[in-house]
Amino acid sequence: MKLSCTQENLAKGLATVGRAVATRSPLPVTSNVLIATDDSRLKLAATNLDIAITCWINAKIEEDGAITVPARLVGEFVNSLPNDRIDMKLNERQRSLNLKCGHFEANVKGIDADEFPPIPSVESEGAIAVDPKELRDAIEQVAFAAATDDSRPVLAGVSMVFDGETLTLAAADGFRLAVLEMPLPEAVASRIDIIVPARALTELSRIVGDAEEPLQITVTPNRSQVLFRLPNVQLVSRLIEGTFPNYRQIIPGKHTTRVVVSTKEFLGATKIASYFARDSANIVRLHAKPGEEIAPGQLTVAATAAEVGDTTGGIDAVIEGEEAQIAFNAKYLTDVLSVMDAQQVALEITTPSSPGVVRPSSENGAYTHVIMPMHVAR
Repeated sequence: MKLSCTQENLAKGLATVGRAVATRSPLPVTSNVLIATDDSRLKLAATNLDIAITCWINAKIEEDGAITVPARLVGEFVNSLPNDRIDMKLNERQRSLNLKCGHFEANVKGIDADEFPPIPSVESEGAIAVDPKELRDAIEQVAFAAATDDSRPVLAGVSMVFDGETLTLAAADGFRLAVLEMPLPEAVASRIDIIVPARALTELSRIVGDAEEPLQITVTPNRSQVLFRLPNVQLVSRLIEGTFPNYRQIIPGKHTTRVVVSTKEFLGATKIASYFARDSANIVRLHAKPGEEIAPGQLTVAATAAEVGDTTGGIDAVIEGEEAQIAFNAKYLTDVLSVMDAQQVALEITTPSSPGVVRPSSENGAYTHVIMPMHVAR
């Protein structure tokens, strides 16, 4: 293998695939990045056996070849080089990759490319096209609600249901639920129901960035893997087996109080209360009081910690229905308010012991977030 490319392109490529490098693995080669020539371009790939990321960068190829080298070492070296041309040459007998850039040179010992785990290829036939920006925004509003442990594997994933002209994403960890519906450019031929690891989707949202070309999504016929592909980068992830819970029955069908408030002000008040809440089981109390005559309604956000003190913040709000109180985990409330892109948010309350619903005030039904209440002694 003999080739040259720019330092900028190589650094970006290594950073992209580096998210899939295994940090702790009994298989040493998964700590490496695959560097190989591929149809007049340079291919970089990494895998931790759950997800695999591959990207292609422009390069001047003189001789074909492939090698795997330690991802962290090569990434740090390339990032430190000047923005200039990098020449790479593989010494196959010594399994060493030589890199030259300006006055800098390095020889990095590697492992044969044949030992690198094969990255599944999924046929592009039957691929579903999705707007990358819309999917990235959807992932940011849903994936954080997935469980972070594997005690119930399906809850560590995000349900993705392609049905007609709609893609529905849902995630839940037993304490909260996030559901978002987004339109598809074209209707799918048949319903597809898969569960993708939340971490894989989080990495996908980073990879997508500001891409403008449609993102192609393909599921293997045996429903074991899914491939997300843009022209110069792809991510392959295993799928989680099992059935996602019927979350529709968790979403309250009615409410007795509806509070419409500025998202920014609600988030700010909740963050202030959370500083005190962390010393009292992370509980924040909400009190919605409708306005009288021309006076606006008030949403009070409070927290009390016996050994630290207490805080109370009030926000003007439009309140429909009865006066109401409810308590939530401060983290769950700040998490959802942080990803809402609507200027105003609606909080729907039924009783202090019933789930609360947070959604954009526009009521277009695209995004719904349910938070289980915390029981507070009166």
